[in-house]
Amino acid sequence: MFINATGFYVPEERVHNQHFLELNGLTSEWIEQRTGIRTRSKAKPEENINTMGLEAIKNALPDLPYDITEVDLIVAASYSPYDTVATAAHIAQHEFNIVNAKALYLSSACSSFVNALEVVEGYFAMGKATKALIISADKNSAYYNETDPKAGHLWGDAAAAFFISKERVTEHDAQIVEIFTQGLGHLGKGPEGVQLRPRDGGIMMPEGRDVFIQACTYMPKNVLYLLEKNGYTLDDLTYFIGHQANMRIMSNIAKQLNLPEEKFLHNIEELGNTGSVSSALVYAQNATGFKKGDVVCITVFGGGYSAGACLIKC
Repeated sequence: MFINATGFYVPEERVHNQHFLELNGLTSEWIEQRTGIRTRSKAKPEENINTMGLEAIKNALPDLPYDITEVDLIVAASYSPYDTVATAAHIAQHEFNIVNAKALYLSSACSSFVNALEVVEGYFAMGKATKALIISADKNSAYYNETDPKAGHLWGDAAAAFFISKERVTEHDAQIVEIFTQGLGHLGKGPEGVQLRPRDGGIMMPEGRDVFIQACTYMPKNVLYLLEKNGYTLDDLTYFIGHQANMRIMSNIAKQLNLPEEKFLHNIEELGNTGSVSSALVYAQNATGFKKGDVVCITVFGGGYSAGACLIKC
């Protein structure tokens, strides 16, 4: 599989750490020390994952080497839907008149984007699609509780769009070497670790310590697995893109793998934890800076639990 074009959308508004002092008692310094977050992106009230997804697609179109109507599969990946029936995939199909595409929505918490890549891989393997559009977006501000001292200060909003083809379209396409995902609902606190119950507190992270431990275990483990399986070593890795949950997780992984910080790409300090789109967003924001031959690994960990990784050669 090959990445033909990427786009992204980040709302303009930034919510600063000091906003939370009166809401949940956390100081700006404490939040930054514990999470690495200084500000987080926040969508307007009228925005949602459908509208943000459309903006991300529009951002990608100037670099798309074929007409968008050639897409024959649209996958929306999110855990914060605006509409569970008319999903972001169907809205994109309608907006761009993509007549011959299948359209579907999936959710596996913050692993959703990598799971979407694997779903596309499956459709390609079955011969049921050749060009796909993945829309990854989360509007956490629609569901978070800012008074929650455990997780109310973490979240940001954003969207990304990836156009993927079964065969190489241009010499500039990045190759998706391999995708790996796993369900981990049996592990640790599992389904209790992170919750999103719209009528019962919104997004909550009652077992943050367990989430931290498992993320620090499985995110580097899956990177090493993909590198070794495909004949690479850590020395071959140009960039590491992890789920943007917490900078302390990134620091922990850097220490485990003995990787220099310049190999880690991140945006959490400005945008917060943007959920399932976070790793896709980091890739899309940096895509124009990748050079031919760069080896990039995306690795994610999500509530439920779930995990996955994707190895890319530019």
